[in-house]
Amino acid sequence: MPAPRLRATPLAAFERDGLKAALRKAGLPSDDVGQRDGLFWRFETPNDVPVGFGGLEVHGRDALLRSVVTLPPLRRRGFGAAIIAAIEQEANLRGCRAIYLLTASQAEFFSHLGYAACRRDEAPDAIRATAQFAALCPESAATMVKRMM
Repeated sequence: MPAPRLRATPLAAFERDGLKAALRKAGLPSDDVGQRDGLFWRFETPNDVPVGFGGLEVHGRDALLRSVVTLPPLRRRGFGAAIIAAIEQEANLRGCRAIYLLTASQAEFFSHLGYAACRRDEAPDAIRATAQFAALCPESAATMVKRMM
């Protein structure tokens, strides 16, 4: 099945309440969504159907994939993979060489998208210093990385 086509719209700081609500409903951390260092997008189909959200924190040549959530009625249809592909393209345009993430329950999903498990202490200092690594995600969360070409 071909990947769904999505339109990404950057979220302004005042628009992040919808993202926070979707993250909380999915059981994901949302406390740091208001920080200025994160880039967040709303994803929709070409005919304006809301699909989900995703974010990226860029720290030099490395990035942290975060706050990816597909709205419940649209899960398991390829939209999550399409959201991640769009965010990866943005990271590539920004010159990132690696994307890191933390996940408590979706390691297999991310593995299918080319992410590999790594030790938490293998992440660069700037990534480990993010709120996601330092406080919001439990130590038990899987750490993963994808090297960009």
